Amino acid sequence: MAEKLILPAEVKICATCSYWDGERRVDADMNVVVIGDAACLGECLVQGRAKPGLHDVRQECECIWEDLEPDDSGNGQTA
Repeated sequence: MAEKLILPAEVKICATCSYWDGERRVDADMNVVVIGDAACLGECLVQGRAKPGLHDVRQECECIWEDLEPDDSGNGQTA
């Protein structure tokens, strides 16, 4: 069985950002993000660079981390 990491969705790392294009699964009921392992890579769509899923974004000036929660303001629907 492959190792998996389960992370709170509000933690500011690449895997929990809506601009990170890596392999993950989002469990909306539990508000967690599941990634394969600590070495999981994905592309930051803002910076255009490969970033590991566990990369801490709090000290990056170029980062515009955005929550994975759907923005349902205005239309009353959720994604």
